[in-house]
Amino acid sequence: MNPSLAGAAANRRQFLGLLGLGATAMAGAGLLAGCSRPAGTSGTATNVDAISAVLPKYQPVELVTPDIAGVRPIADGYLKYPAELVKAVTETPGNSDEPISAMTPWWGPTPPGRDRNAYLQAVNEQLGVPVDFSVQDGNTYADKLSATLGARDVPDLLCAPNWEIDKIPRFSDAVSTLFEDLTDHLAGDAASAYPHLASFTTGAWQYAVWGGRLAAVPWPTDNPFPYALFYRKDLTDAAGAQAPANIEELYEFGKALTDPGRNVWAFGSVFNMVQMFYGVPGSQGGWRQTDGGGLEFKYETEEYRAALEFTTKLFAEGLVHPDIAESRGSADAKQLFNSGRTLCYEDGVGAWRGMYSEQRQITPTFDMRPVPIFSATGDGDPIAWGEEKPIFYTFVKKGLGKERTEEILRVLNWCAAPFGSQEYHLRQYGVAGQHHTVSADGSPEVTELGRQEMADQYTFLVGRYPAIVQTADVPGFVEKLLAYSNETVKYLEPNPWAGIKLEFPANYSRVGQPTEDKILDVLRGRRPTSDLEQIVSEWRSGGGDEGRDFFAKALEDNGR
Repeated sequence: MNPSLAGAAANRRQFLGLLGLGATAMAGAGLLAGCSRPAGTSGTATNVDAISAVLPKYQPVELVTPDIAGVRPIADGYLKYPAELVKAVTETPGNSDEPISAMTPWWGPTPPGRDRNAYLQAVNEQLGVPVDFSVQDGNTYADKLSATLGARDVPDLLCAPNWEIDKIPRFSDAVSTLFEDLTDHLAGDAASAYPHLASFTTGAWQYAVWGGRLAAVPWPTDNPFPYALFYRKDLTDAAGAQAPANIEELYEFGKALTDPGRNVWAFGSVFNMVQMFYGVPGSQGGWRQTDGGGLEFKYETEEYRAALEFTTKLFAEGLVHPDIAESRGSADAKQLFNSGRTLCYEDGVGAWRGMYSEQRQITPTFDMRPVPIFSATGDGDPIAWGEEKPIFYTFVKKGLGKERTEEILRVLNWCAAPFGSQEYHLRQYGVAGQHHTVSADGSPEVTELGRQEMADQYTFLVGRYPAIVQTADVPGFVEKLLAYSNETVKYLEPNPWAGIKLEFPANYSRVGQPTEDKILDVLRGRRPTSDLEQIVSEWRSGGGDEGRDFFAKALEDNGR
């Protein structure tokens, strides 16, 4: 988390790196106040392929022909901003004048409210109804989300990241209690009243079903990869070093470029990417089927042990920045990378554009690139973790009535207008001369006022038909991103549970984060690698084996 929203500048994309939390984020156990479940609850598995009757009829919308086609689910690329924009919504969505309350996350400074925010005022004028945003700190959004659900005091529109709700026990109970059933509004041909929502893929809508009913509006992903291994090409070129192409070169890269005397270390956090290089399974956080028909988790595999031993060696030999090595988490990995104190680290693919744009304003030569994925052993193809689940879901408060719900859906349809439309342009860039200027190549450049007032408020409410657009602040970015993504998607790991909505057993959810903390101690040298066997045993007895039975039954029940 991990997509790129075409054209946003500087800190408007800080949140996107967090979209790459993937298995690491999902390993933790979220507790929902007032909706907790007892230890041992077995979880649920729903085959979403069986609910086609409640899904919107797919109606693609394309206003501009792409310059570079993405290999699905990768978004298409556009190398220039269109000179002429289409008005995609001809009627004003709102007519009640009653403010719509909304809660969204943001990984940056909190913007002013609508009374002091020209951007919100401009968009609300087009909507015909004001949207009142409660913008919450993305770093603590899980706590706010749990508290809001637990208090049963939800806004009219609630944005929920997939990596947070996957950790909330019995979230489906909260859905049926607190949020509107959207099936009759959007199923089948009914979605034609909201054509931009109908342009979302059927696969995205499948995941928005709870209890056999359509319960949310999804934000479709445009890039399925949770991580990439980024390196500072500007600095490595100056040092005469190349991007590593195999595991031995990655180690030598670390040895050659680490220089504590100059306050430079080769690596920040890299363990998730090292796992991919070694072929560690990543489906549903780390499961795969064995040749004998059973299931094994990543902790139990030889590939994971090899990845752990390799990464532990990087720490032991001082090739990882000490702030990373001494922390319980990953310290401020972005700042270390941006300042050149580390030359290589992992992050969500979505972090790339924002960091590139922001840092080029500080250091014009700044250049970050992803290391092409490779197989550590050299045998067979590499493995890329990833999934096509929506990034966010937007829920509508239950009990607002038919007219109010339809008004809100019209607002969401406006917000979902695709690239090439006037609506997209206003939502992404605000008012010309205030929130953005136009660069020599015709692309918008966000101003300081835009950075202060825009926190992707309307973007978080709903997705749109994916597009990656070239802008002046990130020269060559679209070509680089599409080249990397279109190559990496070839190695996307098959997911045996694709199309099955899973709500994990309580014990399995709860054992995840404590186990990851123990693994972290091994990586940092606080525990020997020989402790892995004990850690795995504790994981199995604490809920891991319960998870194995759950995932196996989900496959069996769905004929796989």
